[in-house]
Amino acid sequence: MATGLENLKIYQMAEKLELEVYEITKYFPIDEKYRSVDQLRRSSNSVSNNIAEAYNKISLKEKIRILNDIAKSEAEETKRGLLRAAKRGLINKSILLNNLAEKYTELIKAISGYIKFLKNQTR
Repeated sequence: MATGLENLKIYQMAEKLELEVYEITKYFPIDEKYRSVDQLRRSSNSVSNNIAEAYNKISLKEKIRILNDIAKSEAEETKRGLLRAAKRGLINKSILLNNLAEKYTELIKAISGYIKFLKNQTR
């Protein structure tokens, strides 16, 4: 049975993207294992973890701080890391630019929308 968090669209999006990043980075050169691979996996993982952390905070101010200052920042970091990896030839540019980078943009927008929703709940 799914919990409230597991039904949250932004959490589902972040978790799915995290798995996509994991799959893509499997094919990076071995010398990138402790550079790009590690960084991309950690930042993509941090997005879903911080959404989960924010979800369970009681304070609206703390929820918004985590979502805005951490989750969105980690999503942007992941997106930028993927774009740099494509420029370096580690990822097929057409797959990335038509798919994964746009999905991270949509996730960032969705997190912003959720923040607006939370703010409106208190009015």
